[in-house]
Amino acid sequence: MEENMNLTAERSLEIITKQIAQSRKDVSKDVGQSLYIAGLCTMGMAILIGLCTSITGNSVFYLLYFTLPFIIWGITHYLRRGQAPAPSSFIGTMVSKTWITFGIFALSFFIFANFYDMFMARMESIEVYSRLVIRPFRTILLLMGMAITITGYILKSRWLVWCGIIGGLGGFFWESFYVTDTLLARFSSPTSYNHIQHLVPGIMIAVFAFVGLTLPGMMLKKQQ
Repeated sequence: MEENMNLTAERSLEIITKQIAQSRKDVSKDVGQSLYIAGLCTMGMAILIGLCTSITGNSVFYLLYFTLPFIIWGITHYLRRGQAPAPSSFIGTMVSKTWITFGIFALSFFIFANFYDMFMARMESIEVYSRLVIRPFRTILLLMGMAITITGYILKSRWLVWCGIIGGLGGFFWESFYVTDTLLARFSSPTSYNHIQHLVPGIMIAVFAFVGLTLPGMMLKKQQ
């Protein structure tokens, strides 16, 4: 009788262990799919906006970034139709909240900077405006690097942490010291200067999205 009870306890423990392992796999798959979709959508949108602004020279296409959260939500919702919701986890919640926070801060700062620049351009002279203008791209790169770094800490991925630190700080200083403009002014022709200048930000955002979203998503999906 006692032997049967021991076997039953061992069997119960085995079942619980398998259920916990399966639950972790489901969570990893769910979080990985979300990051993967967000990364691909961000990369595609960044390249599209870069090409549109490069061809037309019109910065109004940057407003397309505001449609990105709805596109990501729509695709994710479509792919998960008919599936049982995955159990929530601390890791999944922290990763998703990190990138939601980044999106809120980045889009809010982008709106403020553009309205401020428009106001200053109408109110001040060119000399004063050139000193007061806010260039949001450098700050967005810094925020994106911070989000990648935090994601790396949450996922316990050292290379992702270093990619976030180097990419965020490197991108911020790159833009702060106008490295792209300096290189283009020295090595590009006047006709190609504006086209490449408008294309570079899209390429940089796409690279950041690939490293910070797509690659971690692939890593989590492979853990299943």
